[in-house]
Amino acid sequence: MADQQPPKDVNSKPQHEQDSSRRNFLKNTGLVAGGLVGGSLFGGLISGGLDKKNDQHDKTAGNEGNKGIEVTQARQFFTRHQDFKVLNAATEQILPEDELGPGAIKLGVPYYIDKQLAGRWGVNAYDYRHAPYAIDLKEVDQTAGPGGEQSILDRGMIFLLGLRKMDEESQKRFGVTFDQATEEQQIEIMTDVEANKVKMRGVKASEFFILLKQATLEGAYCDPLYGGNFNMEGWKMKEFPGAVASYSNYIESDEFVKLDPVSLRDYQGH
Repeated sequence: MADQQPPKDVNSKPQHEQDSSRRNFLKNTGLVAGGLVGGSLFGGLISGGLDKKNDQHDKTAGNEGNKGIEVTQARQFFTRHQDFKVLNAATEQILPEDELGPGAIKLGVPYYIDKQLAGRWGVNAYDYRHAPYAIDLKEVDQTAGPGGEQSILDRGMIFLLGLRKMDEESQKRFGVTFDQATEEQQIEIMTDVEANKVKMRGVKASEFFILLKQATLEGAYCDPLYGGNFNMEGWKMKEFPGAVASYSNYIESDEFVKLDPVSLRDYQGH
């Protein structure tokens, strides 16, 4: 085993180099601001400061003194806190906080993913699950369209394997857990995961990355009823009105009308 080297201090690099590192990562993974990725909109500029947010989040992970966090934000799927800490760091790299609004952590994305994995989505309950499985997508008939997920593992297993693999890679390369690694180190690992340079058993690393990216964006822009998009902040960044029942009062207006977002929760009891 190679000697483990202590991680470099992220603050040793100029801020513009840190921002450029994240910007290149997002650009190369197809997460372009304002683009349509995995059925969800992604927006926002790019900035640093993840290490500070991680420290703040660790203090409130047990819902101690965490004002504004709903009681539903409690883990249902992840039994190991370390797995959840890796998920927090990874989702924040995909959707970082910036001057336009909160990132994945403050939007409640990790808890959204946790809830989805604890439900039917996490065990692929609605999917056809019989063999054969084509791990190599080259085996799939591309003329019939995308092959979709090709693994015997369900999504919950894939998430656990993927998050633990990233944690393992971080400890092997940098001598620290993934959530304690610098932003540049986290981006390096996630980039390699997306490019299948990190080997996983039972599933391609890129399939895990696709699931992680898609679930992150869904959690950021879903209706808060489903556990993400806390306080509709994702919609506010997009100026998206949400679940408006009728636009009859505005449809004939000649000027743009900015509406406060409405959640499906607002219709409960009506």
